[in-house]
Amino acid sequence: MAYFIVTYDVSESRVNKVRKILKKYFMWVQNSVFEGEINYGKLEQCKRELMKIINCEEDSIYFYEVGYPKNLTKQIIGLEKELTDNFL
Repeated sequence: MAYFIVTYDVSESRVNKVRKILKKYFMWVQNSVFEGEINYGKLEQCKRELMKIINCEEDSIYFYEVGYPKNLTKQIIGLEKELTDNFL
């Protein structure tokens, strides 16, 4: 298992599709930003799904692996999104 922060910048026509895929694997914390713990098999599955949707000449998705998530501190100014938004 590893902890990732994922950011994306994709064409408006693909934003909702990309967000929908990322919501299956990560917690949506801010517009264009997701984070969460995932195993490498699921991570590769997520990337394969994204590759079917994005245009590699126009879009970008960044996966930042956090080596020691317990050492990660997050400071929020303003409204913090509910991390339970992903659950039904």
